[in-house]
Amino acid sequence: MNRYHILTLNQIADIGLNRLPDTRYTIGKTVEQPDAILVRSHNMHEMAIPPSVKAIGRAGAGTNNIPVTQMSQRGIPVFNAPGANANAVKEIVFTALLLAARNVIPALRYVANLDAAAPDLEKMVEDGKKQFAGVELPNRTLGVIGLGAVGSLVADTAIKLGMKVVGFDPEITVDAAWRLPSDVRKANSIEELLKQSDFVTLHVPLVAMTRHLLDAKRLAAMRSGAVLLNFSREAIVDDGAVVAALRGGQLKYYLCDFPSAKLFGEPGVAALPHLGASTEEAEENCAVMVVDQVREYLDHGAIVNAVNFPNVEMPRESPYRVAVANANVPNELGQISTAMAHAGLNIHNMVNKSRGEIAYTLVDVDSPVHPSVVEAIAAIDGVLAVRAIPAEA
Repeated sequence: MNRYHILTLNQIADIGLNRLPDTRYTIGKTVEQPDAILVRSHNMHEMAIPPSVKAIGRAGAGTNNIPVTQMSQRGIPVFNAPGANANAVKEIVFTALLLAARNVIPALRYVANLDAAAPDLEKMVEDGKKQFAGVELPNRTLGVIGLGAVGSLVADTAIKLGMKVVGFDPEITVDAAWRLPSDVRKANSIEELLKQSDFVTLHVPLVAMTRHLLDAKRLAAMRSGAVLLNFSREAIVDDGAVVAALRGGQLKYYLCDFPSAKLFGEPGVAALPHLGASTEEAEENCAVMVVDQVREYLDHGAIVNAVNFPNVEMPRESPYRVAVANANVPNELGQISTAMAHAGLNIHNMVNKSRGEIAYTLVDVDSPVHPSVVEAIAAIDGVLAVRAIPAEA
């Protein structure tokens, strides 16, 4: 019976770790030669990732702290937990939206600066409140850039609150499109969305194309006095351009989860210390999802929600299974099948899928897989990783 070792780089919720039976899994922060790594925010880019590692699981959605490209080159899937923290992020987005709509933050500052001993305190409160009159959300327009798990929830909630919603997402998946409320109007460009929106919220991953997605030019396209919310990733917005837009009156408020140095001291900024997914429920949901995915991969070779591999699942019909990750080039599958045939292995069932430059194959065979077969497949040019996965005892 295989025994797997799991290294945790951050605190992972017990409700997730408890799904790894201690009869087969050793878990800890000092585990050596781990088969898998579980991580939340730890920066793995400068880390020497041991050759024993077969999988990495991120208990959250973003994987910017993981060297995904390097892991792909080593045939290591990087799992995440999309949607597990979506409700938590949605709730903090609407917390920020209401803070901005009702001018709560400057109102709090005003009260904090009052003299509690002043004889005319009540009059000062009444006189001061006039400058903080806000707006109500019904019939205001919310622009949602990115309509994945979080963006769809935000759009749905906004509509239920009586807001008009316009959305933009050129990469929207079929599943996300099905989740999207029919009342969401589609924008054909970011600029079109910005021109229509009183409030704009960002829900896109940080990749090369989304870095500084909202720069000075796009901020200039926003309605004068609009509110920008960023609970996605810091670098999606150009902080310098935001400060300039606030000082010029183009933006009224910028509410975000990333207190960068450029934003300090700006009265129109409300920056939180990365609280978006910081709820007990979100941490537990993420832990459960990613632990289940890593366990299924180690135990059966199944892949679900890897950011760098295709989704590949196959019901187990034999105690003997082989999993192969390889470059997505011609004749790889043929060479893998030939190596098995030369070893006298009869293929009972097989599934092969690809995603970009990576292909992944699960093969169930009718007899035990000798280590020499694994070595022969590993020697095929283009094969990145291969392992035999016996059934659980």
